[in-house]
Amino acid sequence: MERAALLHRPDSEYAYLFEKDVMHVRLRTKKDDVLSVDVIKGDPYLIHQDEWFKESEPMKKIATTEDYDYWQIAFGAEFRRIQYAFHVVGADQEEVFYGDRGIFDMSETVIEKAENYFRMPFFQEIDRFKSPEWVKETVWYQIFPERFANGDVSNDPEGTLPWGSKHPDREDFFGGDLQGVIDHLDYLEDLGINGLYFCPIFKASSNHKYDTIDYFEIDPDFGDKETFKKLVDEAHKRGIKIMLDAVFNHMGYYSPQFQDVVKNGEDSQYKDWFHIHSFPVELGKNGNVEGAKTLSYDTFAFTPMMPKLNTANKEVQDYLLDIATYWVREFNIDAWRLDVANEVDHQFWKRFYEATTAIDKDFYILGEIWHSSQSWLNGDEFHAVMNYAFTETVTNFFVKDAISSTKMASGLYEQLMLYRDQTNQVMFNCLDSHDTARLLHISGENKDIAKMSLAFTFMQHGSPCIYYGTEIGMTGANDPDCRRCMVWEEENQDLEFLAFTKQLVALRKEKQSILSYGSLTFEELNNDEKYVIFTRESENGKVTGYFNKGKENQIISVDTEILLSQNTEKTENGYVIKENGFIISK
Repeated sequence: MERAALLHRPDSEYAYLFEKDVMHVRLRTKKDDVLSVDVIKGDPYLIHQDEWFKESEPMKKIATTEDYDYWQIAFGAEFRRIQYAFHVVGADQEEVFYGDRGIFDMSETVIEKAENYFRMPFFQEIDRFKSPEWVKETVWYQIFPERFANGDVSNDPEGTLPWGSKHPDREDFFGGDLQGVIDHLDYLEDLGINGLYFCPIFKASSNHKYDTIDYFEIDPDFGDKETFKKLVDEAHKRGIKIMLDAVFNHMGYYSPQFQDVVKNGEDSQYKDWFHIHSFPVELGKNGNVEGAKTLSYDTFAFTPMMPKLNTANKEVQDYLLDIATYWVREFNIDAWRLDVANEVDHQFWKRFYEATTAIDKDFYILGEIWHSSQSWLNGDEFHAVMNYAFTETVTNFFVKDAISSTKMASGLYEQLMLYRDQTNQVMFNCLDSHDTARLLHISGENKDIAKMSLAFTFMQHGSPCIYYGTEIGMTGANDPDCRRCMVWEEENQDLEFLAFTKQLVALRKEKQSILSYGSLTFEELNNDEKYVIFTRESENGKVTGYFNKGKENQIISVDTEILLSQNTEKTENGYVIKENGFIISK
């Protein structure tokens, strides 16, 4: 047995309260190196009285990556406290005891000692990671407000271009606004989505609004607070939640606070709101590392128009928390998406969590983080992150043909094992966004590949998101091309793609108890033929996905009902799944 591969960390994603009186415990072992794992557990104060160390419970292998196996068990405790250790049996028949003091050969002397066991000293409900239940059952739809719909031409900025008259450049305005969203809420309701994620809507000078001037005002290009309140109320009537984008890592160059620093230098009352290295503050050059050397202040990336905020400053903290709570309290928004969240200090995010969830215990906090995020996901900062690691794994297999089916499954499992189950259930899964090229574009304009990727995504853990226009076959390269105007003329929409997307959303809702809460098991991973079979399963049933990325036809016998399929042919004995085809069955 490879002892060095054994890994467990108490009070982490390896040992946590899942529900009030239910604890989840995980163990990692080397792939195919261990025959069985049992947990020895009991009350720490009764180890000698009850001699519970003489009994054990088996763990279940729940995930296999290219390098490791992961085991898990769920259990409660009569007195809401527990100590536990692992009895591991290797493929070579070696048996070891793994606990808080390390790895030992199994012996009565070892298992009798209380100090050798990991502990959960008490089941502290206040410390349990709680994710909003509604998010687990949400299908999101992302809107870039300037490009979704122009519902009020009276607020069009000067120089507004005719809707969809050209592919967008970085400085173009087309007049999209909040009234345009209100006008199309029936369309969104018919699509079936129940969550709207908006890119920033606050006063700013750009079309993307990530350079905030005033966080307390709706950008006049988009409307006013009355229009926004109407939007929230009308969406809520339709069962649609609202998530806004909070840009708290940086402000816009033309914000009053930063302009005060530009004007007054060291005498500015706001000089400590930013990371200023020297005075006077000079704009510098944009877009490259050399340009960044001319800046006298920190920014987002190397963008002089976005000076970085000093969130360790209590004045800044209080100001931003006023903003965060204002839009929750006054307009009843349901969630914040936090831009560049990984570049803001943890102490601020802890205050942010306390302030927002104090108003609404079911409030959802989503961080924009593109890498492993355990330190933000311990229950006192964010509920989830934008799951770009998931995005990369799915697109690398289904779209780019860059990895094997085994590598794809391994990548998904690795992500799931980074976090608690209640975190995985609310992760934000998107295949394209305002920051990336559109799904159809990276699919080489092959709609079968795009649909296949979407279908796979809708069957995974987490909350799926549709980027506006993807459902009607919109395409576009990287920013700014991915921010084209929404196509509203039916004759220019792909109505078959729209019908397919509606089926996906309906499937997610129909099998919600399985797809939102069930386990994931890969039944077959064929690297040569790029063929994948997996199941999602809960106590309410099972859904199976058969996905064929390869050129060879796959023949399957399916006795249960077909929920959704593409590029398939029914035969006397079952189905033939062709290239870029799939079947989802129950």
